[in-house]
Amino acid sequence: MVNSDRKWSPRVSETVRHRSCLASYRLFGDKEARILVLGLDNAGKTTILYRLQVGEVVATIPTVGFNVETVQYNNIKFQVWDLGGQTSIRPYWRCYFPNTQAVIYVVDSSDTDRMGTAKEEFHAILEEEELKDAVVLIYANKQDLPGALDDASVTEALNLHKIKNRQWAIFKTSAVKGEGLFEGLDWLSDTLKSRGR
Repeated sequence: MVNSDRKWSPRVSETVRHRSCLASYRLFGDKEARILVLGLDNAGKTTILYRLQVGEVVATIPTVGFNVETVQYNNIKFQVWDLGGQTSIRPYWRCYFPNTQAVIYVVDSSDTDRMGTAKEEFHAILEEEELKDAVVLIYANKQDLPGALDDASVTEALNLHKIKNRQWAIFKTSAVKGEGLFEGLDWLSDTLKSRGR
């Protein structure tokens, strides 16, 4: 549920779809951050993006390439890049790594069969030189589905306790119900502000 006391004002921007690498894009303004939303296909990345931007669930199709939207929240203008998670697209993620301040890694908590793949992709991201200074927010998504792992179980499955020298946090979320998303964004905005980003 979205708390009406939150300082959130969605701003509609053009949705861009592209299949090739782009140079980094910088927004104009006092406080801004470039955020990548990564994770396997069908984790709920695009649903989360539009839930954060317009405050409701929007019908989506699997992302081929990327979606980019601006989300204004807690006096920060987030430029949020939602990258497709299909196996054939993942090698191109690195094209979007430069100038990224944070990664939101979305995990389908109900898809226990692919948790190992989610872990491998997550730790590969952590090894990327261009993301060494990025903070990491993990959304243990789809908590509304039967059999979904809780945040402690996802922490164990992804070996999050092995993360060193990096700020990170995990939140249980349901993009469909809007639960946990803004708590995660609160942590992210506070963390980025404390780092002077």
